[in-house]
Amino acid sequence: MVLEERLAELARQLVERERDHSTDLDRAFEYANKVHTRLASALEGFHALTLSEAPQLRIELSEPSVDEKHLHAVQFDLSRGRHRAIFTIKSRGEITMVGPFRSGKTEGPCRSFPVTAETEIENALEELVLSFIQEAVRP
Repeated sequence: MVLEERLAELARQLVERERDHSTDLDRAFEYANKVHTRLASALEGFHALTLSEAPQLRIELSEPSVDEKHLHAVQFDLSRGRHRAIFTIKSRGEITMVGPFRSGKTEGPCRSFPVTAETEIENALEELVLSFIQEAVRP
C-alpha cells in the first residue's frame, strides 16, 4: 500500500473517532469565544489609556484555536515579550487559567473551574489578568 492510501485510511479512521467529540468541541469554542471577547473588550480599554503615551505596554491576545497539548480543547493566550498567560477550555466543560509565567520557564500557577462557575471564573480572570500585566510590564 502506498503512503497516500495509508494516509487516506488513517484519515477516515481518525474522522470516525473524532466525530463523537465534535459537538463538545464546538461548545468549547463557543465558550472560549465568550471569554476571549470579554478579555478583548477589557484590553481595548486598557490600550485606549496606555498606547498613545506608552506603546511598550501593549498586550497581545491570540485568537482561540485547537489547544497545543489537548486535542479536545481550545486555547488562547495573553502575551507580552516572554510573559504568557494561557486559557484552555476543555470539551468536557472546564476552563483552566495558567500563569502568569515566562516562556521557557515552568508553566503555572494553574486554576481550573467548571464553566458553570461564573463568579469564580470572573474573579480568577480578573486576578490573572491584573497579575499578568503587572509582571509583564515590570521594568
